[in-house]
Amino acid sequence: MSNVTTAPYGSWKSPVTTDLIVAETIRFGLTAIDGDDIYWIEGRPSEGGRNVIVRRSADGTLTDMNPQPFNARTRVHEYGGGDYAVNQGTVYFSNFADQRLYRLVPGSDPVAMTPAVDRRYADMIVDQQRQRLICVCEDHTNVDREAVNLLVSIPLDGDVNEGVQILQAGNDFYSTPRLNPDGSRLCWLTWNHPNMPWDGCELWVADLDESGFIGSAQRVAGGPEESIFQPSWSPDGTLYFVSDRTNWWNLYRLVDNQVEAVCPKEAEFGLPQWVFGMSTYSFVSAERIICWYAGPSESGLAYIDTRTNTLTPISIPFSSATSIQANERQILFLATSPTSSGSLVRLDLPSGQVEILRRSQNAVIDTGYISDAELIEFPTEHDVTAYAYYYAPKNIDFSAPQDELPPLLVISHGGPTSAASSKLDLSIQFWTSRGFAVVDVNYGGSSGYGRAYRDRLKGQWGIVDVDDCVNAAKYLVERGLVDGERLTIQGGSAGGYTTLCALTFRDTFKAGASHFGVSDLNIFAYDTHKFESRYLYGLIGPYPERKDLYDARSAINHTDQLSCPVIFFQGLEDKIVPPSQAELMVEALRAKKLPVAYLAFEGEQHGFRRAENIKRALEAELYFYSKIFGFQPADTIEPVLIENL
Repeated sequence: MSNVTTAPYGSWKSPVTTDLIVAETIRFGLTAIDGDDIYWIEGRPSEGGRNVIVRRSADGTLTDMNPQPFNARTRVHEYGGGDYAVNQGTVYFSNFADQRLYRLVPGSDPVAMTPAVDRRYADMIVDQQRQRLICVCEDHTNVDREAVNLLVSIPLDGDVNEGVQILQAGNDFYSTPRLNPDGSRLCWLTWNHPNMPWDGCELWVADLDESGFIGSAQRVAGGPEESIFQPSWSPDGTLYFVSDRTNWWNLYRLVDNQVEAVCPKEAEFGLPQWVFGMSTYSFVSAERIICWYAGPSESGLAYIDTRTNTLTPISIPFSSATSIQANERQILFLATSPTSSGSLVRLDLPSGQVEILRRSQNAVIDTGYISDAELIEFPTEHDVTAYAYYYAPKNIDFSAPQDELPPLLVISHGGPTSAASSKLDLSIQFWTSRGFAVVDVNYGGSSGYGRAYRDRLKGQWGIVDVDDCVNAAKYLVERGLVDGERLTIQGGSAGGYTTLCALTFRDTFKAGASHFGVSDLNIFAYDTHKFESRYLYGLIGPYPERKDLYDARSAINHTDQLSCPVIFFQGLEDKIVPPSQAELMVEALRAKKLPVAYLAFEGEQHGFRRAENIKRALEAELYFYSKIFGFQPADTIEPVLIENL
């Protein structure tokens, strides 16, 4: 113990540096299997956030498929996903800069498949029989109206100006077009304003005529209050899908036009469909499904026998698995655990061997600097239990003075239907290894706890989420784990909105950080993209009929109640939460003479992808808290302009 230095919380020197966090770090995206080859997306901060499609051949050779400057990323719904498809070695992908589809034959340059107009494409599948792509199209060519969403087909090799054909139109949104094995039937999801897909959507199935156009179609599941997720055809032509009709997102199938449950369980087999191409299960064969399920009491990777509907857990050293793809030889998925922030994993079926193909972060950090996630349950308003992951300060080189308690950073996740997890997150360890306690809150509205828990936020955004974040902090103060005079809160996007509400309408927190957060719900109601343009109808109320609620829950209208310092981070190309949302609050804090800082990043959209900006944002937030709470960081940090300090 003689080598342990006593120093105030927040001032500890840590090996979890911002350089470590961004160096050689990659973000994994959509996975695919094509014969013996496997594919995935790597988002590389070191290349300006470019999305690269990577192929791993059967012999283990890795190849970057899309050359510089091509960036495989679609902007449909702005959040994207479903950025590429692959068939027999040829890759079809959406390019971020022009949003055109490109065909990429290995050894050749990408060739444009769609015209140079303002249309975006996502969620592609290859119709081998008819030599075409089927995908979602979002048409922005008419600037005087809302974007139009369609299901379309595009020839694999044809005239870029004549090939796009409309297969389905008339509803506000479409996703997940999928062909049955013999190519005779197509299924898809669709929904309309004001619903989001996790509120309610419909699953449709149609026969295709000889020309590949949709013939007779019928809705087989879903509705305004039933969420359907990931319809998929099994190798024997049976249609499977996930539905939350019994509170939990469980697996079902369509047999003789009747819906029957597959392995009912109080757990989630699905997720909120924020992006295209999400996959929580896949078929090893017609008789065996590989899936991930998660619930309050248990979670894991498992096989389901489709003949008996029995579930058999698979022992793996991971706490989550997403983007699952399988065939009769191998299973591919993205995994996290409390000791790893992200891995691309292959399960070889003949041998049963689990192989980590790629890690999002190769750095090895001594466990003496890693704080373990502790799942906590705490009481909140209306006699409800809420959930969070608590991280205590941890650094083997330091201890704090005996009479000092650590500052607490409350994290309010985005979505707001997303969920905090126990995976290793170096941006959390950045704080805990410097002497902060952190609590990552799964407030009411979070996924993973059933539909009823998700629906706690219906009409209550800005209230339930704030209550739960406040009560998580109070719970830790009451347990004597954190300093009640040094409570701070931060969040991005929807989490930024919760943060600003908590700072404005409550006096629990002494400082905060809003990362591209919503401050004026009225502006968000009409100055955002189509996908979320009516989202607030369910979270707040119809607009403009309930403008009173929008006014009441917008922090910008109540800055007279705000009395603590705030730092703001904003991407200047953000189309989801425009820069005006941050700038209005900054001006209000300036006028009140409250300490305020504002960092705006050129070239960034919703969420930061460039290494230098990720690094700057983390360091700037630490610098800001150091000035507010009066400690000296061990790191050398470029100063931040804090007005009114």
